[in-house]
Amino acid sequence: MKNLISKNVRELRGRVAEACEKYDRDADDITVVAVTKTHPPAVIRTAVAAGIHNIGESKIQEAEPKILEVGQIARFHMVGHLQTNKVKRAVQLFDVIQSVDSLKLAQEISRRAGEAGRTIECLIEVNCSGESQKYGAPPDQCLQLVHEVKALNNINLTGLMTIGPFVEDEDRIRAAFRSCSELFKKGQAIAGDEFDTLSMGMTDDFPLAIAEGATMIRVGSALFGPRQQLDS
Repeated sequence: MKNLISKNVRELRGRVAEACEKYDRDADDITVVAVTKTHPPAVIRTAVAAGIHNIGESKIQEAEPKILEVGQIARFHMVGHLQTNKVKRAVQLFDVIQSVDSLKLAQEISRRAGEAGRTIECLIEVNCSGESQKYGAPPDQCLQLVHEVKALNNINLTGLMTIGPFVEDEDRIRAAFRSCSELFKKGQAIAGDEFDTLSMGMTDDFPLAIAEGATMIRVGSALFGPRQQLDS
């Protein structure tokens, strides 16, 4: 497993470099978040040993025992939908919450972070694909949400996140990413220099996200293979 993950990390970096060369981007500007959902704690340790510094998880109940077991060996990102009743644990476990999709959720994150004596980094999730099954703030509400979340005391708002449409049409995928990129640029004018993270693109579509300005990609299966069934 260790050798395979190390090989996959090298290959992923090569693919990122190729995309950056093709689309006139700097590979040093792209942060990889390795998504380890459904994989055991040993995979997190191996990924970190292979040079990965950012780990993504999607569910509190799965992430909590894994993070507690491995310790703070990386920056942990909450990349899945977050319910308000799980916020207290989320702000204790994660360094970054990428899935803020409402003012109500942001207010709860700020309140719970304040109780924990923390200021937590957050991204606003935007539903730029328009798919009803996806979470995320509607694009036309994004900039107002930037204004509102930026004002909360215990949140450091650093950017936007989106998930591309699950289609094979590259033009449609790029259009969704381009929409988020345009909102990101407008958000920078509102939120300032710390608003510097555009998280979009996964294993199947990250080169297209890089083409449209992504600074962070979230990759799971390219590094770890198919999702596993964790023991309950």
